Amino acid sequence: MLESLKKMFSGNEGDMPVNTGSKPDISREKSKELYEKAKTYFPGGVNSPVRAFKSVYGTPLFIQKGDGCFVWDADGNQFIDFCGSWGPLILGHNPPKVREKVIETMQNGMSFGAPTALENELAELIIKNNKHVEKIRFTSSGTEAVMSAIRLARGYTSRDKILKFEGCYHGHSDSLLVKAGSGLVTFGETSSLGVPKSFAEETIVIPLNDTEALTQAFAQFKDQLAAVIIEGIPANNGLLIQDPAYIEFLQKICKDNGTLLIFDEVITGFRLGFEGAAGYYNAKPDIVTYGKILGGGLPVGMYGASAEIMGHISPDGGVYQAGTLSGNPVAMSAGIAQLTELLKSGFYKELNAKATEFAEGIQRFATARSYKFKVFHVGSIFWFAFTDKDKIQCAEDIDPASMEKFKIMHRELLNRGIYLGPSGYEVGFVSAAHTKIELEKAKRAILEALDIVFRK
Repeated sequence: MLESLKKMFSGNEGDMPVNTGSKPDISREKSKELYEKAKTYFPGGVNSPVRAFKSVYGTPLFIQKGDGCFVWDADGNQFIDFCGSWGPLILGHNPPKVREKVIETMQNGMSFGAPTALENELAELIIKNNKHVEKIRFTSSGTEAVMSAIRLARGYTSRDKILKFEGCYHGHSDSLLVKAGSGLVTFGETSSLGVPKSFAEETIVIPLNDTEALTQAFAQFKDQLAAVIIEGIPANNGLLIQDPAYIEFLQKICKDNGTLLIFDEVITGFRLGFEGAAGYYNAKPDIVTYGKILGGGLPVGMYGASAEIMGHISPDGGVYQAGTLSGNPVAMSAGIAQLTELLKSGFYKELNAKATEFAEGIQRFATARSYKFKVFHVGSIFWFAFTDKDKIQCAEDIDPASMEKFKIMHRELLNRGIYLGPSGYEVGFVSAAHTKIELEKAKRAILEALDIVFRK
Protein backbone atom coordinates (compact mmCIF):
# COMPACT_ATOMS: atom_id res chain seq x y z
CA MET A 1 0.00 0.00 0.00
CA LEU A 2 2.81 2.40 0.87
CA GLU A 3 4.54 1.80 -2.45
CA SER A 4 1.32 2.34 -4.39
CA LEU A 5 0.78 5.64 -2.60
CA LYS A 6 4.32 6.71 -3.43
CA LYS A 7 3.69 6.15 -7.13
CA MET A 8 0.86 8.65 -7.05
CA PHE A 9 3.36 11.45 -6.42
CA SER A 10 5.80 13.06 -8.78
CA GLY A 11 9.03 14.69 -7.64
CA ASN A 12 10.33 14.77 -4.10
CA GLU A 13 6.94 14.74 -2.43
CA GLY A 14 6.75 11.05 -3.36
CA ASP A 15 8.76 10.22 -0.24
CA MET A 16 6.14 9.95 2.46
CA PRO A 17 7.06 12.00 5.53
CA VAL A 18 7.96 10.27 8.75
CA ASN A 19 5.41 11.40 11.28
CA THR A 20 7.35 11.97 14.46
CA GLY A 21 4.31 13.45 16.20
CA SER A 22 3.77 16.93 17.59
CA LYS A 23 6.89 18.95 18.18
CA PRO A 24 7.46 20.90 21.41
CA ASP A 25 6.19 24.46 21.35
CA ILE A 26 8.80 27.02 20.38
CA SER A 27 9.90 29.52 22.99
CA ARG A 28 7.75 32.65 23.01
CA GLU A 29 8.95 34.15 26.28
CA LYS A 30 10.16 37.46 24.86
CA SER A 31 7.13 37.73 22.58
CA LYS A 32 4.85 37.04 25.55
CA GLU A 33 6.61 39.72 27.58
CA LEU A 34 6.28 42.23 24.76
CA TYR A 35 2.62 41.30 24.29
CA GLU A 36 1.78 41.84 27.95
CA LYS A 37 3.40 45.26 27.76
CA ALA A 38 1.64 46.06 24.49
CA LYS A 39 -1.73 45.35 26.10
CA THR A 40 -1.14 48.31 28.39
CA TYR A 41 -0.69 50.58 25.35
CA PHE A 42 -3.02 49.26 22.63
CA PRO A 43 -6.53 47.72 22.53
CA GLY A 44 -5.94 43.97 22.60
CA GLY A 45 -2.22 44.67 22.55
CA VAL A 46 -2.16 45.19 18.77
CA ASN A 47 -2.69 47.81 16.09
CA SER A 48 -4.68 45.54 13.78
CA PRO A 49 -7.06 42.88 15.18
CA VAL A 50 -5.89 39.70 13.40
CA ARG A 51 -2.40 40.16 14.86
CA ALA A 52 -3.74 39.25 18.31
CA PHE A 53 -3.67 35.50 17.44
CA LYS A 54 -7.25 35.09 18.72
CA SER A 55 -7.98 32.51 15.99
CA VAL A 56 -4.94 30.32 16.72
CA TYR A 57 -3.04 28.95 19.69
CA GLY A 58 -0.66 30.96 21.81
CA THR A 59 0.25 34.61 22.01
CA PRO A 60 1.36 36.74 19.04
CA LEU A 61 4.89 36.50 17.75
CA PHE A 62 6.70 39.84 17.76
CA ILE A 63 8.76 39.95 14.59
CA GLN A 64 12.23 41.41 14.87
CA LYS A 65 13.71 40.94 11.41
CA GLY A 66 12.90 39.82 7.88
CA ASP A 67 15.22 38.89 5.05
CA GLY A 68 14.42 37.04 1.84
CA CYS A 69 11.72 34.47 2.59
CA PHE A 70 12.55 34.38 6.32
CA VAL A 71 11.42 36.23 9.44
CA TRP A 72 12.85 36.03 12.95
CA ASP A 73 10.88 36.73 16.12
CA ALA A 74 11.98 38.38 19.35
CA ASP A 75 12.96 34.96 20.76
CA GLY A 76 15.30 34.29 17.85
CA ASN A 77 13.04 31.70 16.18
CA GLN A 78 13.44 31.60 12.39
CA PHE A 79 10.49 30.96 10.08
CA ILE A 80 9.91 30.51 6.37
CA ASP A 81 7.30 33.22 5.87
CA PHE A 82 4.19 32.83 3.72
CA CYS A 83 2.41 35.89 5.09
CA GLY A 84 4.75 38.45 3.53
CA SER A 85 3.18 41.39 5.37
CA TRP A 86 -0.18 40.16 4.01
CA GLY A 87 0.95 40.08 0.39
CA PRO A 88 3.00 43.11 -0.67
CA LEU A 89 6.42 41.49 -0.27
CA ILE A 90 6.38 39.75 -3.64
CA LEU A 91 10.18 40.07 -3.81
CA GLY A 92 10.58 38.85 -0.24
CA HIS A 93 11.70 40.76 2.85
CA ASN A 94 14.20 43.56 2.56
CA PRO A 95 15.03 43.17 -1.16
CA PRO A 96 18.29 45.02 -1.88
CA LYS A 97 17.06 46.99 -4.90
CA VAL A 98 14.04 48.34 -3.03
CA ARG A 99 16.05 49.06 0.12
CA GLU A 100 18.78 50.88 -1.80
CA LYS A 101 16.29 53.03 -3.72
CA VAL A 102 14.52 53.99 -0.49
CA ILE A 103 17.78 54.90 1.26
CA GLU A 104 18.87 56.96 -1.73
CA THR A 105 15.59 58.89 -1.66
CA MET A 106 15.66 59.42 2.10
CA GLN A 107 18.99 61.25 1.81
CA ASN A 108 16.98 64.11 0.30
CA GLY A 109 14.08 64.06 2.77
CA MET A 110 11.07 61.88 3.54
CA SER A 111 7.99 64.02 3.05
CA PHE A 112 7.25 67.40 1.48
CA GLY A 113 3.49 67.57 1.00
CA ALA A 114 4.34 68.78 -2.50
CA PRO A 115 4.79 67.11 -5.90
CA THR A 116 7.99 65.24 -6.74
CA ALA A 117 9.28 63.72 -9.96
CA LEU A 118 9.05 60.29 -8.31
CA GLU A 119 5.24 60.43 -8.51
CA ASN A 120 5.47 60.95 -12.27
CA GLU A 121 7.95 58.12 -12.64
CA LEU A 122 5.84 55.57 -10.77
CA ALA A 123 2.63 56.69 -12.48
CA GLU A 124 4.26 56.30 -15.90
CA LEU A 125 5.40 52.77 -15.02
CA ILE A 126 1.85 51.83 -14.07
CA ILE A 127 -0.12 53.55 -16.83
CA LYS A 128 2.17 52.38 -19.65
CA ASN A 129 1.78 48.77 -18.54
CA ASN A 130 -1.86 48.63 -17.42
CA LYS A 131 -4.58 49.20 -19.99
CA HIS A 132 -7.25 49.58 -17.30
CA VAL A 133 -6.15 53.03 -16.13
CA GLU A 134 -5.49 56.29 -17.95
CA LYS A 135 -5.14 58.49 -14.90
CA ILE A 136 -4.49 57.61 -11.25
CA ARG A 137 -4.43 59.13 -7.79
CA PHE A 138 -2.06 57.92 -5.07
CA THR A 139 -3.27 57.49 -1.48
CA SER A 140 -1.69 56.21 1.73
CA SER A 141 -3.54 52.89 2.07
CA GLY A 142 -5.80 50.44 0.30
CA THR A 143 -8.70 51.40 2.57
CA GLU A 144 -8.28 55.03 1.58
CA ALA A 145 -8.12 54.12 -2.11
CA VAL A 146 -11.36 52.12 -1.90
CA MET A 147 -13.12 54.83 0.13
CA SER A 148 -12.11 57.39 -2.51
CA ALA A 149 -13.21 55.15 -5.38
CA ILE A 150 -16.67 54.78 -3.82
CA ARG A 151 -16.96 58.56 -3.50
CA LEU A 152 -15.84 58.99 -7.10
CA ALA A 153 -18.45 56.49 -8.32
CA ARG A 154 -21.19 58.30 -6.42
CA GLY A 155 -20.05 61.68 -7.71
CA TYR A 156 -19.77 60.47 -11.29
CA THR A 157 -23.16 58.74 -11.43
CA SER A 158 -25.08 61.08 -9.08
CA ARG A 159 -26.36 57.95 -7.31
CA ASP A 160 -25.95 56.98 -3.67
CA LYS A 161 -26.24 53.24 -3.24
CA ILE A 162 -23.45 50.72 -3.72
CA LEU A 163 -23.52 46.94 -3.88
CA LYS A 164 -20.95 44.65 -2.32
CA PHE A 165 -20.67 40.89 -1.84
CA GLU A 166 -20.75 38.89 1.36
CA GLY A 167 -17.27 37.58 2.07
CA CYS A 168 -15.42 40.43 0.35
CA TYR A 169 -13.42 42.84 2.50
CA HIS A 170 -12.65 46.34 1.28
CA GLY A 171 -11.11 48.01 4.28
CA HIS A 172 -12.69 49.62 7.31
CA SER A 173 -14.52 52.64 5.88
CA ASP A 174 -18.08 53.07 7.16
CA SER A 175 -19.85 52.31 3.87
CA LEU A 176 -18.15 48.92 3.59
CA LEU A 177 -18.16 47.63 7.17
CA VAL A 178 -21.48 45.95 6.49
CA LYS A 179 -22.70 42.39 6.23
CA ALA A 180 -25.74 40.73 4.72
CA GLY A 181 -29.01 40.68 6.54
CA SER A 182 -31.64 37.99 6.10
CA GLY A 183 -32.93 37.42 2.58
CA LEU A 184 -31.40 37.09 -0.86
CA VAL A 185 -31.02 40.82 -1.49
CA THR A 186 -30.73 42.93 1.63
CA PHE A 187 -29.70 46.29 2.96
CA GLY A 188 -26.44 45.87 4.76
CA GLU A 189 -26.24 45.53 8.51
CA THR A 190 -23.34 47.16 10.29
CA SER A 191 -20.55 44.76 11.19
CA SER A 192 -18.94 47.22 13.60
CA LEU A 193 -20.14 49.44 16.39
CA GLY A 194 -19.83 53.08 15.48
CA VAL A 195 -21.17 52.71 11.93
CA PRO A 196 -24.51 54.55 11.65
CA LYS A 197 -27.43 52.50 10.43
CA SER A 198 -28.09 55.14 7.78
CA PHE A 199 -24.65 54.49 6.27
CA ALA A 200 -25.26 50.76 6.10
CA GLU A 201 -28.61 51.30 4.39
CA GLU A 202 -26.81 52.81 1.40
CA THR A 203 -24.98 49.50 0.88
CA ILE A 204 -26.69 46.44 -0.60
CA VAL A 205 -25.09 43.08 0.27
CA ILE A 206 -25.65 39.90 -1.73
CA PRO A 207 -23.95 36.48 -1.94
CA LEU A 208 -21.07 35.89 -4.33
CA ASN A 209 -21.50 33.66 -7.37
CA ASP A 210 -25.26 34.16 -7.48
CA THR A 211 -26.61 35.59 -10.73
CA GLU A 212 -30.19 35.47 -9.44
CA ALA A 213 -29.33 37.69 -6.48
CA LEU A 214 -27.44 40.10 -8.74
CA THR A 215 -30.34 40.30 -11.19
CA GLN A 216 -32.81 40.84 -8.36
CA ALA A 217 -30.68 43.58 -6.80
CA PHE A 218 -30.56 45.56 -10.04
CA ALA A 219 -34.31 45.11 -10.54
CA GLN A 220 -35.06 46.24 -6.97
CA PHE A 221 -32.68 49.21 -6.95
CA LYS A 222 -32.81 50.25 -10.60
CA ASP A 223 -31.17 53.62 -11.28
CA GLN A 224 -29.99 53.84 -7.66
CA LEU A 225 -26.74 51.86 -7.75
CA ALA A 226 -23.66 54.01 -8.24
CA ALA A 227 -21.25 51.08 -8.15
CA VAL A 228 -20.74 47.40 -7.60
CA ILE A 229 -17.50 46.63 -5.81
CA ILE A 230 -15.83 43.23 -5.76
CA GLU A 231 -12.38 41.98 -4.87
CA GLY A 232 -10.64 41.06 -8.13
CA ILE A 233 -10.43 37.56 -6.69
CA PRO A 234 -11.86 37.52 -3.16
CA ALA A 235 -8.94 36.68 -0.90
CA ASN A 236 -9.79 38.03 2.53
CA ASN A 237 -12.24 35.29 3.50
CA GLY A 238 -10.68 32.26 1.93
CA LEU A 239 -9.70 32.28 -1.74
CA LEU A 240 -13.03 32.49 -3.54
CA ILE A 241 -12.07 32.13 -7.19
CA GLN A 242 -14.99 33.15 -9.40
CA ASP A 243 -15.81 31.63 -12.77
CA PRO A 244 -15.04 33.86 -15.80
CA ALA A 245 -18.70 33.60 -16.86
CA TYR A 246 -19.82 35.18 -13.58
CA ILE A 247 -17.39 38.09 -14.01
CA GLU A 248 -18.66 38.57 -17.57
CA PHE A 249 -22.25 38.61 -16.29
CA LEU A 250 -21.30 41.12 -13.61
CA GLN A 251 -19.68 43.43 -16.16
CA LYS A 252 -22.67 43.27 -18.50
CA ILE A 253 -25.33 43.96 -15.89
CA CYS A 254 -23.35 46.93 -14.58
CA LYS A 255 -22.89 48.37 -18.07
CA ASP A 256 -26.55 47.83 -18.99
CA ASN A 257 -27.62 49.76 -15.88
CA GLY A 258 -25.11 52.61 -15.96
CA THR A 259 -23.49 51.34 -12.77
CA LEU A 260 -19.72 51.51 -12.37
CA LEU A 261 -17.83 48.28 -11.68
CA ILE A 262 -15.01 48.66 -9.14
CA PHE A 263 -12.33 46.00 -8.88
CA ASP A 264 -10.68 46.10 -5.48
CA GLU A 265 -7.20 44.82 -6.38
CA VAL A 266 -5.50 45.66 -3.09
CA ILE A 267 -4.42 42.01 -2.80
CA THR A 268 -4.50 40.82 -6.42
CA GLY A 269 -3.09 43.95 -8.06
CA PHE A 270 0.49 43.39 -9.32
CA ARG A 271 0.32 39.95 -7.61
CA LEU A 272 -1.45 37.78 -10.20
CA GLY A 273 0.26 39.71 -12.96
CA PHE A 274 0.99 43.36 -13.63
CA GLU A 275 -2.68 43.93 -14.49
CA GLY A 276 -3.89 41.86 -11.55
CA ALA A 277 -7.25 40.10 -11.62
CA ALA A 278 -8.54 42.40 -14.36
CA GLY A 279 -5.81 41.00 -16.59
CA TYR A 280 -6.41 37.46 -15.33
CA TYR A 281 -10.10 37.62 -16.32
CA ASN A 282 -9.54 39.97 -19.28
CA ALA A 283 -12.15 42.12 -17.54
CA LYS A 284 -12.80 45.85 -17.97
CA PRO A 285 -13.63 47.38 -14.59
CA ASP A 286 -14.50 51.08 -14.58
CA ILE A 287 -12.38 51.85 -11.52
CA VAL A 288 -9.55 49.82 -9.98
CA THR A 289 -8.00 50.20 -6.54
CA TYR A 290 -4.53 49.04 -5.51
CA GLY A 291 -2.33 48.94 -2.42
CA LYS A 292 0.25 46.74 -0.70
CA ILE A 293 2.59 45.61 -3.50
CA LEU A 294 2.51 49.06 -5.07
CA GLY A 295 4.77 50.44 -2.33
CA GLY A 296 7.07 47.51 -1.77
CA GLY A 297 5.68 47.09 1.75
CA LEU A 298 5.43 50.78 2.65
CA PRO A 299 2.03 52.42 3.29
CA VAL A 300 0.54 53.29 -0.09
CA GLY A 301 -2.60 52.91 -2.17
CA MET A 302 -3.92 54.03 -5.52
CA TYR A 303 -7.10 54.22 -7.54
CA GLY A 304 -7.42 54.75 -11.24
CA ALA A 305 -9.85 54.83 -14.14
CA SER A 306 -10.35 56.41 -17.53
CA ALA A 307 -9.31 60.02 -17.94
CA GLU A 308 -12.98 60.92 -18.26
CA ILE A 309 -13.99 59.36 -14.92
CA MET A 310 -10.87 60.62 -13.13
CA GLY A 311 -11.67 64.10 -14.45
CA HIS A 312 -14.30 64.31 -11.70
CA ILE A 313 -11.63 64.30 -8.98
CA SER A 314 -10.65 67.62 -7.40
CA PRO A 315 -9.08 69.96 -8.49
CA ASP A 316 -10.39 69.07 -11.99
CA GLY A 317 -13.85 68.09 -10.73
CA GLY A 318 -16.13 68.26 -7.74
CA VAL A 319 -15.25 64.98 -5.96
CA TYR A 320 -12.93 65.95 -3.15
CA GLN A 321 -10.08 63.74 -1.95
CA ALA A 322 -6.73 64.74 -0.47
CA GLY A 323 -3.85 63.44 1.64
CA THR A 324 -0.71 65.01 3.07
CA LEU A 325 1.30 61.82 2.58
CA SER A 326 -0.23 60.86 -0.76
CA GLY A 327 2.58 60.23 -3.23
CA ASN A 328 5.25 60.68 -0.57
CA PRO A 329 8.74 60.18 -2.02
CA VAL A 330 9.75 57.22 0.14
CA ALA A 331 6.76 55.09 -0.87
CA MET A 332 7.08 56.19 -4.50
CA SER A 333 10.73 55.19 -4.67
CA ALA A 334 9.94 51.78 -3.15
CA GLY A 335 7.19 51.31 -5.71
CA ILE A 336 9.43 52.26 -8.61
CA ALA A 337 12.09 49.77 -7.54
CA GLN A 338 9.61 46.96 -6.94
CA LEU A 339 7.47 47.39 -10.05
CA THR A 340 10.58 47.63 -12.21
CA GLU A 341 11.52 44.14 -11.02
CA LEU A 342 8.00 42.83 -11.69
CA LEU A 343 8.14 44.07 -15.28
CA LYS A 344 11.21 41.99 -16.08
CA SER A 345 10.64 39.27 -18.65
CA GLY A 346 9.46 35.98 -17.16
CA PHE A 347 9.00 37.27 -13.61
CA TYR A 348 5.37 36.18 -13.18
CA LYS A 349 5.78 32.99 -15.20
CA GLU A 350 8.58 31.80 -12.93
CA LEU A 351 6.89 32.89 -9.70
CA ASN A 352 3.51 31.39 -10.56
CA ALA A 353 5.04 28.11 -11.75
CA LYS A 354 6.93 27.79 -8.47
CA ALA A 355 3.77 28.44 -6.45
CA THR A 356 1.74 25.99 -8.53
CA GLU A 357 4.29 23.22 -8.01
CA PHE A 358 4.24 23.90 -4.26
CA ALA A 359 0.44 23.87 -4.01
CA GLU A 360 -0.07 20.83 -6.23
CA GLY A 361 2.55 18.81 -4.38
CA ILE A 362 0.71 19.36 -1.10
CA GLN A 363 -2.61 18.52 -2.73
CA ARG A 364 -1.29 15.25 -4.17
CA PHE A 365 -0.23 14.16 -0.70
CA ALA A 366 -3.58 15.07 0.88
CA THR A 367 -5.49 13.31 -1.90
CA ALA A 368 -3.35 10.18 -1.56
CA ARG A 369 -4.10 10.11 2.17
CA SER A 370 -7.82 10.75 1.53
CA TYR A 371 -7.63 13.79 3.79
CA LYS A 372 -10.53 16.22 3.73
CA PHE A 373 -8.24 19.04 2.64
CA LYS A 374 -7.88 21.25 -0.42
CA VAL A 375 -5.24 23.69 -1.56
CA PHE A 376 -6.88 26.42 -3.60
CA HIS A 377 -4.43 28.56 -5.52
CA VAL A 378 -4.18 31.15 -8.25
CA GLY A 379 -0.96 32.77 -9.39
CA SER A 380 1.25 32.97 -6.31
CA ILE A 381 -1.66 33.04 -3.82
CA PHE A 382 -2.79 29.89 -2.00
CA TRP A 383 -5.29 28.94 0.69
CA PHE A 384 -5.53 25.83 2.84
CA ALA A 385 -9.11 24.66 3.38
CA PHE A 386 -10.25 21.69 5.42
CA THR A 387 -12.98 20.60 3.03
CA ASP A 388 -13.75 18.00 0.39
CA LYS A 389 -15.36 20.55 -1.94
CA ASP A 390 -13.63 21.08 -5.28
CA LYS A 391 -14.83 24.68 -5.40
CA ILE A 392 -15.47 27.27 -2.71
CA GLN A 393 -16.82 30.44 -4.30
CA CYS A 394 -18.85 32.11 -1.58
CA ALA A 395 -18.52 32.71 2.14
CA GLU A 396 -21.37 30.32 2.96
CA ASP A 397 -19.34 27.40 1.58
CA ILE A 398 -16.71 27.72 4.33
CA ASP A 399 -17.36 25.49 7.35
CA PRO A 400 -16.54 27.49 10.53
CA ALA A 401 -15.88 24.22 12.40
CA SER A 402 -12.98 23.51 10.04
CA MET A 403 -11.05 26.35 11.67
CA GLU A 404 -10.32 24.09 14.64
CA LYS A 405 -8.18 21.96 12.36
CA PHE A 406 -6.39 25.05 11.09
CA LYS A 407 -5.53 26.01 14.67
CA ILE A 408 -3.76 22.68 15.15
CA MET A 409 -2.00 23.02 11.81
CA HIS A 410 -0.87 26.57 12.55
CA ARG A 411 0.71 25.54 15.88
CA GLU A 412 2.44 22.54 14.32
CA LEU A 413 3.80 24.70 11.51
CA LEU A 414 5.13 27.36 13.88
CA ASN A 415 6.91 24.60 15.79
CA ARG A 416 8.45 23.48 12.48
CA GLY A 417 9.57 26.96 11.46
CA ILE A 418 6.75 27.86 9.04
CA TYR A 419 4.82 31.13 9.43
CA LEU A 420 1.30 31.53 8.04
CA GLY A 421 -1.14 34.32 8.81
CA PRO A 422 -2.87 33.61 12.16
CA SER A 423 -6.31 32.81 10.75
CA GLY A 424 -7.68 29.97 8.68
CA TYR A 425 -9.60 32.47 6.57
CA GLU A 426 -6.40 34.17 5.39
CA VAL A 427 -4.46 33.29 2.26
CA GLY A 428 -0.73 32.67 1.89
CA PHE A 429 1.76 34.07 -0.58
CA VAL A 430 4.80 32.70 -2.37
CA SER A 431 7.46 35.30 -3.13
CA ALA A 432 10.35 35.47 -5.57
CA ALA A 433 12.64 34.96 -2.56
CA HIS A 434 11.24 31.47 -1.85
CA THR A 435 13.70 29.07 -3.47
CA LYS A 436 12.83 25.47 -4.32
CA ILE A 437 14.89 24.40 -1.32
CA GLU A 438 12.82 26.47 1.12
CA LEU A 439 9.58 25.47 -0.56
CA GLU A 440 10.52 21.82 -0.24
CA LYS A 441 11.32 22.27 3.46
CA ALA A 442 8.02 24.05 3.98
CA LYS A 443 6.12 21.38 2.08
CA ARG A 444 7.64 18.64 4.25
CA ALA A 445 6.57 20.50 7.37
CA ILE A 446 3.05 20.98 6.01
CA LEU A 447 2.72 17.26 5.20
CA GLU A 448 3.83 16.34 8.71
CA ALA A 449 1.36 18.84 10.17
CA LEU A 450 -1.47 17.39 8.09
CA ASP A 451 -0.72 13.91 9.39
CA ILE A 452 -1.00 15.22 12.93
CA VAL A 453 -4.22 17.19 12.26
CA PHE A 454 -5.97 14.15 10.80
CA ARG A 455 -4.61 11.78 13.44
CA LYS A 456 -6.39 13.71 16.19
